Amino acid sequence: MILYIKNMVCIRCKMAVKAVLQELNIEYVSMELGKVVFSSPLTPEQKSNINERLKYYSLELMYNKKLILVERIKTAIIERFHSLYGEPELKFSAYLSSQLQYDYTYLANVFSEIEGSTIERFYISTKIERVKELIVYEELSIKEISYNLNYSSVSHLCLQFKKVTGMTLSIFKKLSESKSFVWKKCE
Repeated sequence: MILYIKNMVCIRCKMAVKAVLQELNIEYVSMELGKVVFSSPLTPEQKSNINERLKYYSLELMYNKKLILVERIKTAIIERFHSLYGEPELKFSAYLSSQLQYDYTYLANVFSEIEGSTIERFYISTKIERVKELIVYEELSIKEISYNLNYSSVSHLCLQFKKVTGMTLSIFKKLSESKSFVWKKCE
């Protein structure tokens, strides 16, 4: 049995889900961003208990197939940026279609219907969040980040960063080095 969890898109969220399942003494086979696999079906009471405790972490179980697909799209995009270095093997649309086994047009339509925005917009904002992570935690140069995330040039990265965040990369880098820096995710 597979349960899909809305907003489970980071390591901290996975840790929260693990804690909930341990607290409820519910064993699972595997856990990935967005989903948990169980060896046997859960009772309605177990599902209810899981969902109730997940609310504390702003997480929830999902049953709607389109919502599940949108979360799977988001997860695939996030995973791509955490495993992507150098030239990608596939174009983004082909990658997403192969990961999710749906035509890209269908994926784009479902995403837009549910989110009220495009996959491309989510892709770009997620890519910029990854840029921020690489600056803050990996301490990579802007040139290295540009190469690792397959930007056509450093100037393209800089322009996209400013368009999404409203600040230049150099200002963000200086801010991130200050002692008063607080991580703020862009939406």
